[in-house]
This record gives sequence, structure tokens and C-alpha cells, in this order.
Amino acid sequence: MGRAFEYRKASKLKRWGAMSKLFPKLGKIITIAAKEGSSDPDMNAKLRTAILNAKAENMPKDNIEAAIKRATAKDISNMLEVNFEGKAPHGVLIFIECMTDNNTRTVANIKNILTKHGGELLTNGSLEFMFDRKTVIEFELKEDIDIEELELELIDSGLEEIEAEDGICLVTGDYTSFGTLTEALENMNIEIKKANLERMANSPISITDEQHEEIDKILEKLDDDEDVHKIFTNII
Repeated sequence: MGRAFEYRKASKLKRWGAMSKLFPKLGKIITIAAKEGSSDPDMNAKLRTAILNAKAENMPKDNIEAAIKRATAKDISNMLEVNFEGKAPHGVLIFIECMTDNNTRTVANIKNILTKHGGELLTNGSLEFMFDRKTVIEFELKEDIDIEELELELIDSGLEEIEAEDGICLVTGDYTSFGTLTEALENMNIEIKKANLERMANSPISITDEQHEEIDKILEKLDDDEDVHKIFTNII
């Protein structure tokens, strides 16, 4: 299939790991979304999407509600969303999205992980033109949905690509079309399973299985850091 499917597979390089890491990270996303806007999902599209993605990972309702309540806690007031760019062995580029209340700590941790494994932390902006930021929305393709008609309906909402495989449909557009695409699908009564902003490399590379094992160790260490939200690479 197309790039969206390939990157979706690549992004599963143990990004979240075990449930013990998964729920706290999802909870932090929900808390930030609630902090930035209303605690009512109907009035806050970012929160609505965060809850949707959490439910897709089977996060319990109690955990979701607790994450929303934490938005009013004092220790959340200084939470920031920050990005880091790095280079690993074998030509691998890494884009790291974080949420932190202590940027100094996060910078030190990310830099330490990269340098210990033969990589380096790059100046922010170094990979700006190496990755395209895309909206990727996933939903179940029901039998009564004509994919060609759906494509025509979504073009004005920012659709760039639509693909279906094994009953699952992926809609891709520029990151600026996140709101218009999700709203268009909701207006069609299509139940969105997941909706994310992904970073896709312009020039993806292939590496050997042995090199993959080496890179996976770096990605796992990064993912173990509590401040790391998402990790993107240029690996196919």
C-alpha cells in the first residue's frame, strides 16, 4: 500500500511499549488538551481527539476522567510541548515530540540517550525540511461506504490520499487540515477510530535487520523517558 500504511507500521516500533507506560502518556495528552481549552470534549476538539485515541487503546474511563481533572492541578501549569531532533547511526534521523514540566531535565535525558548510543542531538530546525507533517485518520470502512465517493466528498476538506486495507481506511492530509477532515467525517456519521498528526520522512531509508536491532535500542530508551510523547524516524 502507500506511504501512510508503511509509516503507520513503522511508527509501531514500540512507541508506547507496555500498558504501564501507555496509559500515563495518553493521560498526559488528555490533561494538556483539557488545560489548553475546555474540559468539555464537545467544546474542545483537541480533547475530543485525545479521548478518542485513548479509548482506541482501551484506556479505562476512570483514567480518562482523572486525566481531565488533573488539568486544573497546580503542577500542570508549567507543562510544555517541546520537540527535539537527532541523528542516530546508519543515517537514521529521529524526531522526538515531548511534554515536560522541566525542559532542562528533558534536554539532558534526550541528549544522553542519543550520545550513549552513537547518535547526537541536532539543533532544532535541522530536520524541518526532512519530514512532512501530516494528518492521518483511521476508521472502519463499512460496506455501505463507497471509497471513490468519499474521496470526492473529502477533497474540499483537505484530503491528499485515501487508502483501504483489510476493512480499515486511512485518510491523509496536510497537518493544517486536521480539523476540517475530522469534522467532515463526523458530519458523515463516520466513527473515527484514531486521529493523529504524524511526521513522514521525505526520503525514507532502509536498513538491515542487524542495524534495526541497534536502532530499536535507542528508540526503546527514548520511549522509556516519561517526557517522550511520540517518536518518528526516516526508516521504512
